[in-house]
Amino acid sequence: MEAAMDLMRRMPPGSTETALNALLSLLPDHSLDLLSQVDLRLQVCMDKENNKEYILCEYNRDTDSYRSPWSNIYEPPLEDGTVPSEEMRNLEVEANEVFSVYRDQYYEGGISSVYIWEDEDESFIACFLIKKDGQGKRSYMQIGSWDAIHVIQVGPEEEGAAHYCLNSTVMLSLTTDNKQSGTFNLSGSIRRQVIHSFLFISTEGAM
Repeated sequence: MEAAMDLMRRMPPGSTETALNALLSLLPDHSLDLLSQVDLRLQVCMDKENNKEYILCEYNRDTDSYRSPWSNIYEPPLEDGTVPSEEMRNLEVEANEVFSVYRDQYYEGGISSVYIWEDEDESFIACFLIKKDGQGKRSYMQIGSWDAIHVIQVGPEEEGAAHYCLNSTVMLSLTTDNKQSGTFNLSGSIRRQVIHSFLFISTEGAM
């Protein structure tokens, strides 16, 4: 299994889905591990009710349907699909609006989606997604894509301290075709994890 994951980390993002399907056929007993640890290039769908695009991933999926962060509705329709609580849903709506502004200003376009839900141990998890595809509007790039997945898990407060774990994956691919720069294909992915704790400082009694 470790060798298979090491192989997947070296695959170009455009070939990851094909390689993953092949590994699932060869290693059916490790399907859950493979599906949870291998990140695929992000896909996009249109929220017809709000006329806004949103990103598909494992974190807004229930069976074969995907929940829109804009309408909170599954497509294809799913009557008993899992949805966040009212508190988490309000936070999700606000996060999508804020993250959309950040994405537009920092990435100058693209698509973003944020999904937030509760975990079983009174913590919550948030997934921040950005996808941007481009064609040679700048420099020598002919075509390229940027897919970023950031998943943060915030644990319950314990003895005045909060704990969080952040997993980030970025997948990049680009192609150039220019007399000055030459022609080449560049693709790859990187995955990092950060675990951190911080203390709450009480201001009671402070002057």
